[in-house]
Amino acid sequence: MNVIGTVGLPGSGKGEAANVAEAAGIPVVVMGDVIRAECRRRDLDPAEHHGRIAQALREEEGDDAIATRTLPRIREAAAESDRDDGTVLVDGLRSTVELDRFREAFGNDFTLVAIRAPFEVRAERLGERGRDDSDSDLEALRERDDREIELGLGETLERADVEIDNTDSLAAFRDRVRDVLGVEAADQNGTDAAEATDAAEATDAADAGGEGA
Repeated sequence: MNVIGTVGLPGSGKGEAANVAEAAGIPVVVMGDVIRAECRRRDLDPAEHHGRIAQALREEEGDDAIATRTLPRIREAAAESDRDDGTVLVDGLRSTVELDRFREAFGNDFTLVAIRAPFEVRAERLGERGRDDSDSDLEALRERDDREIELGLGETLERADVEIDNTDSLAAFRDRVRDVLGVEAADQNGTDAAEATDAAEATDAADAGGEGA
């Protein structure tokens, strides 16, 4: 098994990295899906209660609750994958507690990849996805960054094994992600770029409901 986790601030490119993995036939496990599933189990709207339920899970089951609940999903994805190398990409790490839980579970088979981009670049990308480029939205992004960092994302970024600087072209970013995943461009199976971008935007929109994934 080869488990690759990604960490990054909003708009950094985690969703696009997941699309590259999926296009290469690598299963993607999104940690936020654990929270959305728990919201539905409690008859709550994930878009409205995502952050609150994430906090509730941590209070009820420990700070590593979401990572612990994600472990069976990772193992199941690896077992069902058609790839011989058993690679799985895990999207959504935030805290060092989650990082430690994955490293405890997978040892040297776990690699954390930090995806970085400056605030201005991330704000522009999020604006291109249909969000208003107003001062209030920029302030909202700064506040969300602060919440993420308070949860431990900043320290988690610093402890990454590999870094990807996502400030160049989209094609260059995809190539760098493929390098980290150990796949060739030919492995993309002809995936349409527009579909990949739409999927990335949908993932970001779902996670925008709460920072607790």
